[in-house]
Amino acid sequence: MPIPDFQSIMYPLLNLVKDGADHTFRESIEALAKHFEVSEEERRVQLPSGRAELFVNRVGWAKTHLRMAGLIENRSRGVFRITDRGLQVLRDHPIRIDMKVLQAEPSYSLARSSRSKLDSSKPKDGAGPEPENIENRTPEEVIEEAYITLRENIAKDLLQRLKTASPHFFERLVVELLVKMGYGGTRKDAGQAIGKSGDEGIDGIIKEDRLGLDTIYIQAKRWENSVGRPEIQKFAGALQGFRAKKGIFITTAEFTSEARHYAERIDSKIVLLDGGEVAELMIDFGLGVSSVASYEVKRVDSDYFSEEA
Repeated sequence: MPIPDFQSIMYPLLNLVKDGADHTFRESIEALAKHFEVSEEERRVQLPSGRAELFVNRVGWAKTHLRMAGLIENRSRGVFRITDRGLQVLRDHPIRIDMKVLQAEPSYSLARSSRSKLDSSKPKDGAGPEPENIENRTPEEVIEEAYITLRENIAKDLLQRLKTASPHFFERLVVELLVKMGYGGTRKDAGQAIGKSGDEGIDGIIKEDRLGLDTIYIQAKRWENSVGRPEIQKFAGALQGFRAKKGIFITTAEFTSEARHYAERIDSKIVLLDGGEVAELMIDFGLGVSSVASYEVKRVDSDYFSEEA
């Protein structure tokens, strides 16, 4: 069963605590997972950032909206219970409670009035079905999906620029990227190592670390066509000629499935980096990109408001 959106969680969550007793957030998650038949595999699905489980995040926001409407109240950290108003709303809406229902609550309207302009994307009444609109996603999901879209567009732009750059520029970029990733010792050492040999299937040699405890052999190709198994076989043969065990084959193109399968089966450790992966690493390590804005997401520190603290 698909992971329910946070609005679909509201009624089952409120119904779960209708006994008026104190309930913990953790027990609610377990009960709701059972109610919606969320599998263990689905429970492990993360937000794009990998910082939280998607199902837990949605339960948390369902709880937040119910609290904003005054239907539940916090008792202590991670502990809450239903209010008298919550019991009444549960009786008035025995099938579904969502944001349209909550909007009738004065406290909810007041809390929502200070919400960000994300609501500008909300469809108007009569605009049609809204199974996947922005209101069915938590703020974290909206922010992270927007971030992923921006990142994908930047990666596409970077890859296009890599494909039109000169071979010499691409070799220099490879050096700078590997140094930023912690390889090659210094930029000077790495720069002297790559792009010098150009024979026997090896484009460069770089230290694995600053001490030079091991050596990595590099093949850097600015290609348009897919790189197939024969090219990886040639590179593997070149590594054997140097009695080397580690190599990186970097290209602006893609690798065929046969090429990747071959690299996984041989004794030598060969890492294949295609153009898309190079672009992603450039973004991760700040090469060829610059920061435009930074947003810090915060949450309320419940411990600060504890009377015992």
